[in-house]
Amino acid sequence: MSDLLGRLRERGWRLTAQRRVVAEVLDGEHVHLTADEVHARAASRLPEISRATVYNTLGEMVTLGEVIEVATDGRAKRYDPNAHRPHQHLICSRCGTIRDVHPSGDPLASLPATERYGFTVAAVEVTFRGLCPDCS
Repeated sequence: MSDLLGRLRERGWRLTAQRRVVAEVLDGEHVHLTADEVHARAASRLPEISRATVYNTLGEMVTLGEVIEVATDGRAKRYDPNAHRPHQHLICSRCGTIRDVHPSGDPLASLPATERYGFTVAAVEVTFRGLCPDCS
């Protein structure tokens, strides 16, 4: 579980019914839903929740650093609640399924000092692409 709801509570973020249901929908492992998918799932639990409320809540969670926005090849942005454990993504090139992966080793180690051009690197994003078992 991503423990998103607990992290939001610890931050003192005001958890209205709408915010709570969005956080509950996002909580879990390998969760990478689009805003429309979040809205559909949230509306099944809280029918009066509006699409605008879902979009605004997702935006606030991203700004807080509690959710990561994942953009993949022109597809709709997806929202990842696994914001506090370093990880990379494995993406199916056909259906867009995303899984969190935790490869061993330091991905920065593969970038030689001569290729850093004087940059002080703060973060590394690696995306693995292929076909999931359903699309293979």
